[in-house]
Order: sequence, then structure tokens, then C-alpha cells
Amino acid sequence: MGEKSVQKKQFILDTARKVFVEKGYKNVTMKDIVEACEISRGGLYLYFSSTEELLLAVLEQDANETDDVFEASIAEEDSAAEILTLFLKEQKKELLRGKNNLTMAVYEYAFENKKSQMLRKQFDAGVRVIEKLIASGIASGEFYCENPKGAAYNIMYVLEGMKINSQTMEITEAMVDEQLLYIMEGLVIDID
Repeated sequence: MGEKSVQKKQFILDTARKVFVEKGYKNVTMKDIVEACEISRGGLYLYFSSTEELLLAVLEQDANETDDVFEASIAEEDSAAEILTLFLKEQKKELLRGKNNLTMAVYEYAFENKKSQMLRKQFDAGVRVIEKLIASGIASGEFYCENPKGAAYNIMYVLEGMKINSQTMEITEAMVDEQLLYIMEGLVIDID
């Protein structure tokens, strides 16, 4: 794919992301994307064949960007506590965006496509990352935890619950901070 094609595909993904944030998943049509991008229908179909393919590409891009942030932290040899804190700060940003994120589109897609394992894969990937961070923190003496996998699942369940709350009721920064602090206090060894 040439540079111009790569740029056009990226433009379509960026624009589609905005449309999915605004309308969710079930209310988006390819016509909506065509109009938002101000391109021909054929121009869109050259890159993507459906709204499902577009949403999955947007989510994959988001996941890759998140992975890049954590890989940079690991490459800089940040401590497990620093990387977990960074992960939780990224989650906080997403939670505080309220309805200005892809959460509703993701859940609509998941409910519509019950056989899709997308949410399960995202959740399990989060559990694996957190479990590894906790295990690393235990090995370095930063964390105390008897069951890293159980703690990782618990953290992901808390985060998923807050994501739903951010879509269905008001969630404040203080509420998010309280839960994230509780998570960290449960792991960090007090060195007083």
C-alpha cells in the first residue's frame, strides 16, 4: 500500500472512530462513514467492506496504541508499580471521557454479535498484562499479593464495572480515584 493509500485508510479510521463514538455501533451505516469522510462509496469499500470491519480495525488500532505506551514504559525499565499506575491512569482517562469514547459501540457490537469473542479477548489480555505486572512487582518487592491472577481479574472487573457506570450514570474523577487508590493500596507494600 502506497503512502497516499495508508494516509487515506488512516483518515477513514479516524473519522469512523468519531462516528462510532457519536452514534454507537448499531446506528452506524457505511453511508454515515461515506458522508463523514466526504468520499465516494467506492472509495470507502476499497478499504473496508462493512461497519463491523471498520469497528474492529478501529479497536485494533486503539489496542496497538495502548500496547506501544506500555512497551515504551517497559523499554525504559520503569518499575512494575509505575507501569501499573500508567495503565490505571490510561483507564481513568477513558472512564472520564464519559460517553465520548467507544464503550457504547463496543458493547452494542458485543450484544449484537454474541459469538464474537472480542470483549473476552480484550478482557483476558488486560488480565494477562496486570497479572504479569503484579508478578513482576512481587519479584521486585514492590507488591504483596498471594494470588496475582485473582487480583488481576478483580482489577479488570472493577474497571469494566466503572466503564458501564460511565455510560449509564455520572462517574466523577473522585469516584475513579477512590477505586484506583484502593487497587494500588491493596498491592503496594508499606515501607514505613
